[in-house]
Amino acid sequence: MLDAQEDAGGAWQHGWNSLTTFSPAQYSSLPGWLMPKSKGPYPTRDEVLDYLQQYEDRYKFPVRRPIEVQDVARKNNLFHLNTSRGLYTCRALISATGTWQAPYIPDIPGRQNFSGRQLHSGTYQSPTPFRKKRILVIGEGNSGAQILADLAPYAAAVHWATRKTPEFLPEDVDGRVLFNVASAKYYAEQKGEVFDTSKLNLGNIVLVPTIRQAYHNGLLVSRGKIARITSRGIIWQDGRTDDYDVLIWCTGFHYATTHLQGLVPRDHKGRINTEGTRAIDTNGLWLVGYGNWTGFASATMIGVGRSARQTVKEITSFLGNSSMGS
Repeated sequence: MLDAQEDAGGAWQHGWNSLTTFSPAQYSSLPGWLMPKSKGPYPTRDEVLDYLQQYEDRYKFPVRRPIEVQDVARKNNLFHLNTSRGLYTCRALISATGTWQAPYIPDIPGRQNFSGRQLHSGTYQSPTPFRKKRILVIGEGNSGAQILADLAPYAAAVHWATRKTPEFLPEDVDGRVLFNVASAKYYAEQKGEVFDTSKLNLGNIVLVPTIRQAYHNGLLVSRGKIARITSRGIIWQDGRTDDYDVLIWCTGFHYATTHLQGLVPRDHKGRINTEGTRAIDTNGLWLVGYGNWTGFASATMIGVGRSARQTVKEITSFLGNSSMGS
């Protein structure tokens, strides 16, 4: 296993200090060993990092770090990985780089003219640097709501810009629903049945405690959609204007697959054609944990297990056939 990070924990190392999971510990675990019960209702960033380090130690994973894979080529049925620490070769390759290294910021007119500070949610850490600032949080997802709630007690003003009206899950619903839906989908597919998840609204915002408080305090109200950005702030679609010191982009991520761009076709988001997790256009390549296109809920700790288990079965078969010269 090659890991570009200094320590265990992947993208969780870069989450903001108050970040929590959306589910209790038993619904936020990797296969084989449940996450220890958290002190609060949802595991904190530090608790998740501690669990991931212990998980790695428990199973004695052969991880080499920090090693950055710069590009990959395939020659004579072997993958050749050029890395920050030399060349590695292998017959089967799993890419599990996720999304954190590919933040997405939409190209809204005037963005380059803004004279204040701009940052993406992927690099936000705490509200401390933003005391007494006028802040606009952009993006209607869970990260936007959590960061807005985190900033509210410290900022001079914090507003919310969204493309559509934010939608919230009921207060008694959290990430356990995602787990249950993933389970239902998995078992339906095992029976050859179609399981429609399109109407489940799993992208709606989960009312974890910090978001719930901000919601009941009337802070999580969108000011609408941005028409243009000026040097001082925002022109809204209805013509109103507001000035801001800071813009925080909570607009999601693309897929961190640039290391594969010379090996296999990717779309503008970095997505690769797969059947399950197996790359269609390149034999011997699998992609794990990138979201629904590599397995329903596979970007979550609880959801990745099933797609990873299937991946291992396919790789075992692939290597067995390869050893026989096929």
